[in-house]
Amino acid sequence: MRVQIRATALAAGAFLILAATSSAQAQSSVSLYGLMDLSVGSFQNPGADASKGVVSGNMTTSFFGLKGTEDLGGGLSAQFSIESFLRSDTGAAGRFDADPFWARSAWVGLSGGFGSVNVGRNTTSLFVNTLIFNAFGDSFGFSPSIRHTFTSGTVSGDTGWSDSIKYSSPRFGGLSFTAHVAANDEGGASGRNKGVSALYFGGPVGLGFAWQKAEKGATVPDTTSWQLGGSYAFSGAKAFAQYGSVDNDSTGNSYDITGLGVSVGIGAGSLLGQWGRISPETGSARTTFTVGYDYNLSKRTDLYAVYMSDKISGLDTGNTYAVGIRHRF
Repeated sequence: MRVQIRATALAAGAFLILAATSSAQAQSSVSLYGLMDLSVGSFQNPGADASKGVVSGNMTTSFFGLKGTEDLGGGLSAQFSIESFLRSDTGAAGRFDADPFWARSAWVGLSGGFGSVNVGRNTTSLFVNTLIFNAFGDSFGFSPSIRHTFTSGTVSGDTGWSDSIKYSSPRFGGLSFTAHVAANDEGGASGRNKGVSALYFGGPVGLGFAWQKAEKGATVPDTTSWQLGGSYAFSGAKAFAQYGSVDNDSTGNSYDITGLGVSVGIGAGSLLGQWGRISPETGSARTTFTVGYDYNLSKRTDLYAVYMSDKISGLDTGNTYAVGIRHRF
């Protein structure tokens, strides 16, 4: 009888330990994820010779990351994210040699009914607004919107800000907003970055606004930028529009940036088209048009084919042709 009672107690204890372990696992989680993107083709910038070969991250910059969350009770959670870019054509870390290892993001924060507050290196709201409202998303290689806003000498301060605090609100109906600031470099030798944004999604309509002022970095130009974006979903298609302005306070020049795009579902993929133009107050205008087809092999893997025409006034047009594969894990 005593043996039976002892065995029952042991079984109950084991059950309680398993239940506690299961509960702890449910309250805390860490996941590894990422994306690999490679394309092969002929790539040409305006006024330059074409280069042929394999290139990483043209459709989406290749990266991997770790993220986690812990339930603290009362609707409050702790969370973190560390993400690193990589050049999957060579195996090198970062987007370029001087890129910090965790350049995509590196933050820790709290979230709850109030929204979320993240401290560290955070993606800027202007970058998010730009990628949402164009047909090619966050493509640095093919999206006119991304290229004109972040790689054409217009906006300064990168797509992620180090030493930053970012607040993201909960949704109020279809409306949400963000506010973020990046502190001075150590020693206060340069200014700080700051920005705000608002997004609205309701039915077929999407609207976005982002504003930022980038002054951090002794060798980085000071720029003030804003952007309006919009999208409208039709049956099997989606239209995009963007308009924004960048004032370079260091040089006194300013730029208007316009974008129009469309995505049309065809078969298991989408036909994509995006046009964009930079109109500077002083200097050469830039007009870029990209068309492509993105075919989904599965929810995680897609194949794409792209042609891009990139023209800067006074220079020969750059013509790019590429096919690629993108895999998420």
